Amino acid sequence: MGQIITFGEVLMRISPRGNKKFIQSNIVEFYFGGTELNVGISISNFGGEVKHISVVSEDSIGETALAYIRQFGMDTSSIVLSKRPLGVYFLEVGAVIRPSMISYNRSHSAFSEIIPAKVNWEKALEKGEWMHWTGITPALSQGAFDTLKEGLKLARNKGMAVSADPTYRSDLWKYGQDPKEALTELLHYSTIFIGGVNEINEVLGTQFGYSNDDFIEASKKLMETFPTIEKVFDKIRTSLNSSWHKIRARMWNRVEFRETEDLDITHVVDRIGTGDAFAAGLIYGLQKFDDYKAMEFGSAACALKHTYEGDVNLATVSEVNNILAGNITGRLVR
Repeated sequence: MGQIITFGEVLMRISPRGNKKFIQSNIVEFYFGGTELNVGISISNFGGEVKHISVVSEDSIGETALAYIRQFGMDTSSIVLSKRPLGVYFLEVGAVIRPSMISYNRSHSAFSEIIPAKVNWEKALEKGEWMHWTGITPALSQGAFDTLKEGLKLARNKGMAVSADPTYRSDLWKYGQDPKEALTELLHYSTIFIGGVNEINEVLGTQFGYSNDDFIEASKKLMETFPTIEKVFDKIRTSLNSSWHKIRARMWNRVEFRETEDLDITHVVDRIGTGDAFAAGLIYGLQKFDDYKAMEFGSAACALKHTYEGDVNLATVSEVNNILAGNITGRLVR
């Protein structure tokens, strides 16, 4: 595996312990995360070489965030410092029929002031073979969009693979950019699409349904519109309630459609970062296995993330392979 590049905001997550609401407790715990960072750390845990590019606060919190990232063996040489504070989000973890609730405090964060001049993309990508981006980053500010676009253009000029997870969150696009136009522009630099019918409909303005046939047709239409996209991978979540989910995945790679079996998660410990865990497992798998096995690996990694507290998937390759081997009873390992 060559070096994998992730670019996005580093956030601090603050939560009451357990499943309490903030009004119930004055004791909280914190974790560091951020969707692209979560992907990078997970790949690093699998043994990949990863560089994360971002902006963090020039204070003790930023120093702690950098120390956290470095403990996973990631390259932080392209992370720059800012006088602005680190972005924060607040999470109340739901249970059973009560959903989790998130509030963001990131509009004036260290990362929000990023502009292309703050990143030396030539140096940042000198060892890169793969770059991953999501729809979260271009939603944050014009500077974030412009900086990401510059990096993607250079990555493609260098012949790097580019995976796109164009997550659309309407509440983040507040600076005047049209989300559809922005994501469309960035997808022209992408080779792997990690998303489903919802994301495709958002980008193309289509109304495909959720059946497998619709997914195939939506994927074909996406590839017609963006000829650089070679493969589409979709993680499917079935939520019986906040605590019980099922995960499977499906793919179209211009040649065949494949779908994995459901993985049953009967007690969700923490669902934050589970989509990032799927993306990380998929990216790692695509450099090691065929498309279907890579998708299976990503799905199993996603399922395992539901068992870890915090934003990051701490699973190892052997633990993911253990799930793929059918060892899903959770029996004690000696």
